[in-house]
Amino acid sequence: MFIHTFLVSLGRYLQLMGRALSKPERWRVYGRQYVTEMAALGVDSIGIVLLISFFIGAVICIQIKLNIQSAWMPLWVSGYVTREIMLLEFSSSIMCLILSGKVGSNIASELGTMRTTQQIDALEIMGVNSAAYLILPKVAGLVTMIPLLVVFSTASGIIGAYATAYIGGIITPSDLTAGLQHDFTAWFFWMGVIKSLFFAFIISSVSAFFGYTVQGGSVEVGRASTNAVVSSSMLILFSDLFLTKLLS
Repeated sequence: MFIHTFLVSLGRYLQLMGRALSKPERWRVYGRQYVTEMAALGVDSIGIVLLISFFIGAVICIQIKLNIQSAWMPLWVSGYVTREIMLLEFSSSIMCLILSGKVGSNIASELGTMRTTQQIDALEIMGVNSAAYLILPKVAGLVTMIPLLVVFSTASGIIGAYATAYIGGIITPSDLTAGLQHDFTAWFFWMGVIKSLFFAFIISSVSAFFGYTVQGGSVEVGRASTNAVVSSSMLILFSDLFLTKLLS
């Protein structure tokens, strides 16, 4: 029964994405929607990304210094480990998991409300490809903004580590700087950016699917929003394992 339900949902998802990713009918209209979605899904998320990343970077630096570093290790280990964690996992994978709760629920509830209030049906009656008009700008907008959010997250995490060094006195700024610069591999940064592009597509498309296909009233909209967040999170974790193995 579970396999049958999964295959049916997968088929409906692929059909919807086929409609959503089709060629826009009027580029100017889609362009305006694209800019609007970049602001709503990306720019409005910068604040929470910076705040969470700042404290996570500070906490990682403190934990590494107090619980792992010893007299047998160089003093720059805390900075080195903080940089690697922020680049390889947190700024891409974990941050996208957090954004799936904020952005994913927003997309699912918005489209679900439009479905229950018959706004989507009205677009179909007017001959508009509602899937492309509503979903494509969201997918494109989030995929565009995610790399910028990854950069902001990494920078904010490093600033948080420096705040620990200057204010908390856990590690000296010179040792932290030495660790951040030690054996830097630029590919690790690009690997996080590439993974985040896939995660952005998962968040936007899966959430749009659950919202667009809502049947019922407000209760079903809330349930669709929850299912969108859970499904997006599970797919992000699965794809993170696959992409890390593929890109490493």
